[in-house]
Amino acid sequence: MTKASAYAIVRARFNQEITDALHAGAMRAFSDHARGSKVETFDVPGAFELPLAALWLARTGKYSAVVCLGCVIRGETPHFDYVAGEAARGIASVSLATGVPVIFGVLTTDNTAQAWARAGKKRRGTAPHTGPDPAGGNKGYEAAVAAIEMAALKKKLRVKS
Repeated sequence: MTKASAYAIVRARFNQEITDALHAGAMRAFSDHARGSKVETFDVPGAFELPLAALWLARTGKYSAVVCLGCVIRGETPHFDYVAGEAARGIASVSLATGVPVIFGVLTTDNTAQAWARAGKKRRGTAPHTGPDPAGGNKGYEAAVAAIEMAALKKKLRVKS
C-alpha cells in the first residue's frame, strides 16, 4: 500500500490480554500493507495515558503516524466515562495540534465479551475470527490500516507537520 515509513504504536497495559490481541492485529496490518516499514511499540499504564505518550511521539518528527491501542470496559462506576472520553478527546487533540495522524484504536465496550469480539476473538482463548474481512474483526488491524492511509494522504498532499 505504501513504501517504507516509520510508525509508532502506543499500547495501554490495562486489560493487557486484549490490548496484546489488538497489537498483534496492528502488526499484521503493517506487515500486510506497509511491508518494510519500521514499527516501534511503546507501552503506557492505561488508556488515560495514551494522549500524552502520543504527543511525545508525534513531536519527535520520526513517525508518519501514531496508533493508540487500549481497552476500557464499562464498570459499575462513572470511571469508564471519564477515561474513555478523555482518551478520545486527548488523542484527537494531539492529531490536530501536531498534524501527525494519531489513530484512536481504543475499545470502549460494555463488557469483556464485546472487547474480545473487537479484538478479533469470540472470547478469551478462542481462535481469531476467519472470513473475508482481512482484519478478522480486529480493531487494532483497522487502526493500523487507518494510520497507513492517513500517512499516505498527508504525503500526497505534501502537508508539513
